Amino acid sequence: MNTYNWYSQLMKPTWAPPSWVFGPVWSVLYLIIAISFGKVFMMVWLRQISFVIALPFILNLIFNFAFTPLQFGLKNNLYSAIDIILVLTTLVWAIVAIYPHVRWVAYAQVPYLLWVSFATVLQLSITFLNR
Repeated sequence: MNTYNWYSQLMKPTWAPPSWVFGPVWSVLYLIIAISFGKVFMMVWLRQISFVIALPFILNLIFNFAFTPLQFGLKNNLYSAIDIILVLTTLVWAIVAIYPHVRWVAYAQVPYLLWVSFATVLQLSITFLNR
């Protein structure tokens, strides 16, 4: 409850979605991520693509999973802003890396890319408003 109170008291831009939106959106995105990233990791396991192609996917997962502890555990907007930029950067890198090999995996990242782009602008706005 302390975390909810902290986040609800942060200044947010007027266009910030209500907090209940995040759960359903991330549920759908994590399903897409599980299927598409799973395909990439299976291809590495079967030696159909090199580990270098999977590297941005691995880093993306690490940065993605780090966001919640940074934002809500440490309650640190600056670290969260840096992290979400890393999520966005590694996602773009992953799309570019996989596109020549498995185009449907690259295209499957479009909803994730759109949401992370929005989330990046939102987090940067929250960080700026609460500096």
